[in-house]
Amino acid sequence: MAREKNPETVPARKRAPRKRASAPAKDVAGPAFVDPQQRATLIARGAYFRAMERGFEPGHELEDWLAAEAQVDAELMRGTGETAHT
Repeated sequence: MAREKNPETVPARKRAPRKRASAPAKDVAGPAFVDPQQRATLIARGAYFRAMERGFEPGHELEDWLAAEAQVDAELMRGTGETAHT
C-alpha cells in the first residue's frame, strides 16, 4: 500500500557537514624540495670539490658527478638541506 503525501509537511533538508580549516602542516622531516636547477648546482659544486681533492686529474669526471649526485640526494632525503664537500 502506497504512503500518502501530506502537503503540510515539508521534508527537512539535510545539511552537508562544514568543511574544517585544514590544520597547519607539521614540520615533518622528509625530503626537502629543491628546484632542479638548484639541485644541479649543488651536484656540480660537489663534483668540483671531489675533483679538487684529487688534484683535477682527468678521466674521473663522471665518477665525481655520480658520487656528488648520490651525496646531494642523500642529504636532501635526510632533509638537512646542507651538503658536505667530501
